[in-house]
Amino acid sequence: MILVTIGASEPFDRLVEAVGRLPGDEEVLIQCGASSIEPLRGTCVAFMSFDELVERVREARVVVMHAGAGSVLAALAEGKIPVVVPRRRKFGEAVDDHQVSFGRHLARAGLVRLVEDPARLAATLASHDAAAVTLREPSRLVAEVQRYLEGVIKAAA
Repeated sequence: MILVTIGASEPFDRLVEAVGRLPGDEEVLIQCGASSIEPLRGTCVAFMSFDELVERVREARVVVMHAGAGSVLAALAEGKIPVVVPRRRKFGEAVDDHQVSFGRHLARAGLVRLVEDPARLAATLASHDAAAVTLREPSRLVAEVQRYLEGVIKAAA
């Protein structure tokens, strides 16, 4: 199963649309939140409780998500390296591009696979090695996220 989560508060139609165009017949479950479009493929649910989301992450072959810190950390905590598609300010998906910088930082650390353009999602998933979705060094996660957040806090001060 491919699990997709966009978060619950704001639409992310570019990602939902890209997921709807994925080829193949693998089951797709999309937590589509406030999205205004119905995907062409997959089952769309508006909301999942945190416990249900975590269970679905465990079951999924691959997890695709926005670059929200909570969602990414939930996937990493379950040992999954998510495919991350950041929301962008220029498309009205976020107030700024913090998800882009967060996603890039985690990609450099090897903690996520970053897809900045949802049009490239199908190609990324086609080349996604199932063995590559498992986090091999969970303790590295804490150090990487701590360094990143300390840098953000210092930059804002």
